[in-house]
This record gives sequence, C-alpha cells and structure tokens, in this order.
Amino acid sequence: MIFKFNQHILPAVVAFSGLTATANGQTAAKKEQQPNIFFCISDDQSFPHAGAYGCKWVKTPAFDRVAREGILFTNAYTCNAKCSPSRSSILTGRNTWQLEEAGNHVPFFPAKFKTYAETLIETGYHVGFTAKGWAPGNPGMVNGKKRELLGPSWNVHKTTPPAKYISDNDYTANFEAFLKDNPDGKPFCFWFGSTEPHRPYEFKAGVTKGGKSISEIDKVFGFWPDNDTVRNDMLDYAYEIEYFDSHLGKMLNILEEKGLLENTMIVVTADNGMPFPRVKGNAYELSNHLPLAIMWPKGIKNPGRTVDDFVSFTDFAPTFLDLAGVPEKQGGMQKMEGKSLFPVFSETQKGEFRKFMVIGKERTDLGRPDDVGYPIRGIVTNEFLYLRNYHPERWPAGNPETGYMDCDGSPTKSFILNDRRSKGKSSYWDLNFGKVSGEQLFRVSTDQECMENLAGNPIYAAVKSKLIKKMTKKLKKDGDPRMFGKGDIFDTYPYSEDTRNFYNRVMAGEKLKAGWIEPTDIEKEKIE
Repeated sequence: MIFKFNQHILPAVVAFSGLTATANGQTAAKKEQQPNIFFCISDDQSFPHAGAYGCKWVKTPAFDRVAREGILFTNAYTCNAKCSPSRSSILTGRNTWQLEEAGNHVPFFPAKFKTYAETLIETGYHVGFTAKGWAPGNPGMVNGKKRELLGPSWNVHKTTPPAKYISDNDYTANFEAFLKDNPDGKPFCFWFGSTEPHRPYEFKAGVTKGGKSISEIDKVFGFWPDNDTVRNDMLDYAYEIEYFDSHLGKMLNILEEKGLLENTMIVVTADNGMPFPRVKGNAYELSNHLPLAIMWPKGIKNPGRTVDDFVSFTDFAPTFLDLAGVPEKQGGMQKMEGKSLFPVFSETQKGEFRKFMVIGKERTDLGRPDDVGYPIRGIVTNEFLYLRNYHPERWPAGNPETGYMDCDGSPTKSFILNDRRSKGKSSYWDLNFGKVSGEQLFRVSTDQECMENLAGNPIYAAVKSKLIKKMTKKLKKDGDPRMFGKGDIFDTYPYSEDTRNFYNRVMAGEKLKAGWIEPTDIEKEKIE
C-alpha cells in the first residue's frame, strides 16, 4: 500500500514510523509499521485536575506516565464545553460554529461531515471504540444502519463497578478484545470513552470507598461555598477520574506486553470541564481548558517536555490523518480548521504553535422557551479571556422554572439553590445562575476563576478592542454564521431526542422529566 504525506511532516513521519523510500522516490509503509492511535477521553474533567499538573487530591499515575514519557500540554482547549459538540470538533477537525447542527448539544449529526475514524477505516486501519463515543445525539443512518462515527463498538465485557453510578463496562477487557480481533495485524485506531467522571456520583464515595479526606483539597473555587457538601462532591469527582485512570494504566500495560506501546500514539484528555455549576456548558476558563498528555515512544522527540502553546481539539483529526499518511484533500473530509501536531512532536515548529484560542457555544441543553440556546463567542490568550454573550436577557444555565437544565444536578448545585431560597439572595447563586452582561473580560493570568469582569473598565478598553478585532477576524475566516447576522439558525436546529420543546410543553402542563437534574432544582416561585 502506497501513502503520500503532507510535505511539512514527511521528514518526521519517515524518521518516526519506520518508513523506507522506494526506488522511484515514493514512500512505502508496511501495515504493521504504521503507527497506532489510542485516544482516551474522560467525561467532564477540568484542567488542572491530574497529578502531572500538581493537583494533590486527584491521583492519576497513568496520565502522569503518559505526560512523563511524552508531552504534557498546559494550554489545551475545546472550542465548546459540552459533550457532543466538543466530540464533534474532535471527530471533524472543525470548530462547532462550522458544523451546522453538530454545533449544538444532542443534535442530528450532519451526513456531510465525515469523521477521521471513517477515513481511517477506508485506509485499512482496524477501528473501534468502547463506552461513550460521539454522544449524545443521533448520528444518522448509512445504508439502512446506524452510522458508526467511530467505527464498531466494543461493549460486551462487563465488570462490577466500585461505586454506584460508575459504569459496569469493563473498558480494559473490551480494549483487549478489540486488539485480539485483529488477526492481520493492521494498524489500529481505538477510542476509549470513559463515562467517568460524568454525573451522577455516589455521595461520599471519595471518602468511604476512595479513602480520601476533605482536608486534602487545597482550594475550593471562589464561586462555590467552601463547606463539607461541596468538598465531598469534589472528592467524588476525583474518585471517578481515578477510576478512569486505573483503566488507562491497565491498557498501557497491555500495549506494553503485546509490544505495541512503542509505535502507538496515546492521547489522553477530556471532552469538557467538570460537571459543576459555572463550569461544564459555560465558556469560562475552567470550562474549556482541559488536561492533555500525548505519548508516542517512537515518534516524539525529547519526551518529558511540557508545551505551553495553545492546542485546539480541532488539531486531533489532522494529526491522526498525518500519522496515517492520508493527505487531507484525499481523505474526503470537509476542510479542517485544526493543524497537525507533528511539528510539536518533532520540535520543528517556528514560533508559537497557536497564539490564542477562539471558543464559543450555542444550545448546550434545553430549559429555555422554544429550545433556544445561550450563544457565546470568546477569545483566550495567555493573559485575557473575552466573552461576548449574544442574548444576555436569557438565563445562562437555563430557566429557573425548569430547573436550570444547562447545569447537571449535584449536591453543590442543590446547596447553592437552597442558599438563595433560605436567605432571599445569594452571591453564590448570582455567580452560578444569575444573568450576566453582554460582554465579559477577565485577566485569566491572575483570575483563573473569572471572578472580576473588567469589560466596563476604561483601563482595559484598548485590550478589549484588540481582542474583539482578533476574534471577529478569525470567526469571519471560519464562516461563523454569527458573524454574518445568521447566528440564530442554531436555535432552529431540532434537539434529537423526544424531549424537544421541553420548556413550552412543561409550561403547558405536560409531565416531562430531564434525567440530569434533580426535581428540587426546579424553582416554584418566579425569579426575575
């Protein structure tokens, strides 16, 4: 099989993949010499909650190994901090405002957008996934069958989970079964999609089953109350991250035992920030900033490095195609916004890999009249985060009368809601659920929690203007409908599950339930 490589990464791939030049100048690769791809993604984990980043109350020896033997990235961002739109970006190499319906949460995935996994299947890779792949949403049909955006699923093997709500999927056994089902020794591409630390959690499992103590937590974010309820909630989150990490460690051992580790690119990350108020589904620093470590013994120069340049989730797909030797134009995918990470692996990039990140969101969950979203666009630099909220009259976390559905139910959420109810007002409620202004500017270099909005401060007027111009230029180049007065099209795309038009139906008296919130989240009294 003959593969052609993009010119800018050819020397690196030849050096790292064991490729040999043929007499006619073409590059030939035996299938068994092609690098494998092992993509590992936790479900709702914020930066910096991993040991390699210095976090003491989350123990992640497997992630730390990947970072130690590969590259630890300190500025990896998803463009959209919610499950299915973030995963859509990973699969396509495009920002969510370039993905039509797939820019929303729980969408119908457009047939026009081919995924990197579908491309790799066509090039001879053994492809599959376990547990949560692209979800939630409807991927559509191909030839009368459900479309497999990540190849076939491997979910047969089960285990007894250590705590309530942790998945019974034996991730490791299913990965091993996938590897065994490859008698021809094809290069493989596997997606390990843990469902941890997605909610719900068994309350106090971190203490009672994980042996943790609330005193281990060095800091509770300033937008939450610092009490035993919140600290236990955080430890339960940590316990589930550690479960994900334990399977990652066993999978690394399997690769090593089979002699596959050397030529396998291992990517470990998360899809969006932690499932707590003011994080997941928002656009603050802790929402989109995610852990990332990449290990590839045969392909990364000077392992053990830390890379501080901005890396986007749109970069994964072009990196995987480069690794497989598939030129973007020949892969059949829509033009990708991201770029290959090979220059980072080989240390050949000139200057910064990316100087800033543009982020955004549309409808990330239900709970507002007519199923509208809470549209945002933003730009992140090393020093600042600027956010433009296009409909500040809407409730950021969803309407109170339907339970703030854009925020998962949790002990932390319940405490904050009850704090307002008992006192009549609450600064914590204001920060997590109250309406915000149309513009927000935070100095994230000193204010990671985004507590002080500088958008109206004249001292920062020039900074704000510069960020707006830079963000607008990039979004126009991307073809973002919001830059051309057509952004409300995202509100017209239907939710793919039968709870669509949730708010209007509930207000009309229909009994509907949303499984990700608590019944007590619903406000009985009207809040203006």
